[in-house]
Amino acid sequence: MPTYDYECSACGYAFEEFQSISEKHLKKCPKCKKSSLHRLLGAGSGVIFKGSGFYETDYKSKSSSGSTKSSTEAPCCATGCPQKQCPSNPANSNKS
Repeated sequence: MPTYDYECSACGYAFEEFQSISEKHLKKCPKCKKSSLHRLLGAGSGVIFKGSGFYETDYKSKSSSGSTKSSTEAPCCATGCPQKQCPSNPANSNKS
């Protein structure tokens, strides 16, 4: 059931009311008792999905490792570059 915002145009009293969608709008202000209550247009609330099938992890296969990089391929330097002839590799800096 959604929460609706109401405001009285006579006294300015504003409040929230937890109502069913099928219930009629409130018309009488609970503070000043005048029939000048208006339901405000609100942003609403977020949708909550319950159960399986709503999360990204529900569709991933169990055998998927998530990595396309080979485990035998190691980076050559601190920057993580996999190139063997990387210019930032200290072993290659002395070669001319």
